[in-house]
Order: sequence, then C-alpha cells, then structure tokens
Amino acid sequence: MRLILASGSPRRKEILAEIVPDFEVVPAAGEERADLSLPPSEIVCALARAKAKEVFAKFPDCAVLGADTIVWFRGRALGKPKDEGEAAATLRALSANEHEVYTGVCILAGEREECFFSRSVVRFRALDEEFIRAYVSTGSPMDKAGSYGIQDHPAPVCSYTGSFSNIVGLPKEEVREKLVSMGILQ
Repeated sequence: MRLILASGSPRRKEILAEIVPDFEVVPAAGEERADLSLPPSEIVCALARAKAKEVFAKFPDCAVLGADTIVWFRGRALGKPKDEGEAAATLRALSANEHEVYTGVCILAGEREECFFSRSVVRFRALDEEFIRAYVSTGSPMDKAGSYGIQDHPAPVCSYTGSFSNIVGLPKEEVREKLVSMGILQ
C-alpha cells in the first residue's frame, strides 16, 4: 500500500525516510484549527487527524500519515513564531525552564485509523541575549514550534527525556510500530 505523508515538514520527511524507504509527500493545505482549551495530547491528535483526513479524502486507496507538534509551556501551546521578535521572546521565556513537546500522529488506511501522541520533556539552558540574537538571526526558529530545533547546533537545550525524534517532529519508534501493526510496513 502506497504511503503518503500529509506534511511539508522537511524534518518529518527525513524521519519518515529512516522508517519507510518509499513514500510520497502531499502536504495538507487546510488551516490548522484546534480547541486550545483541550489538553495538549488532544490538540495534537485533532490537528494530526484533520491533516490526515484532508489528504486521505483525495487518496482513499493509500495510507496517509498526518502529524502535528506543539510545545507546551505553562499551560499554553507555543506555535511557530510570527516574526523575529516573537521568536526572541519565546526563547527568553523558555530559557532555564522545562517545557513539554507533544506530537500527535494519525494514520489512515482503508477503514483503519490509528491516532496517538508522544510526549517529551525538554530543559533549556540559560540563554543570554547574545545567544538569542545570534540564534534568531540564523532563521532557524522561524518555522519551528517553540522557536527552536533540538537538532540545531548550538542548541538551546541542555537535557530532555522521551523521544528525540518526537521533539524534532515525528516519534520514529512509535510510528514504526504502528505502521507494522497496520500491515503498511513489514
């Protein structure tokens, strides 16, 4: 069965390529909307399901994987920054603090639907203004939830628990298990 990734994220594409040698990328085009009063696990699962369903409607004979990641800090979701000022403000807030990263994944194949989430905890080191200015000037924070990439060097992260690939944007181990259990991957 042909697999489609319903995301344009280059990081998700790289992670999925480590699991599945051959798949297509068809990003969901719909606007991401979720009830932000829900728990973070439900927010990411709802967004992942919406992306997967949108693409599955166009390709009903394929398996479709949708995913969404949020950074959860002090009871609210931190999305992608709107501009450099917001990116810098987010980094200042996360400096020397812990936050959670949730990724929801939804896989649709025929009549089957598997939706799940992964949670990791990340601790930032103390960031000074020089680091924040230099990091923001690279442009890296601009397309990432929470305004950072754990894979960046130098990264603002000092430690984490849970799945590294979840923090990047797709929990590789869990995705592999679900694809195998659904018969999409041997």
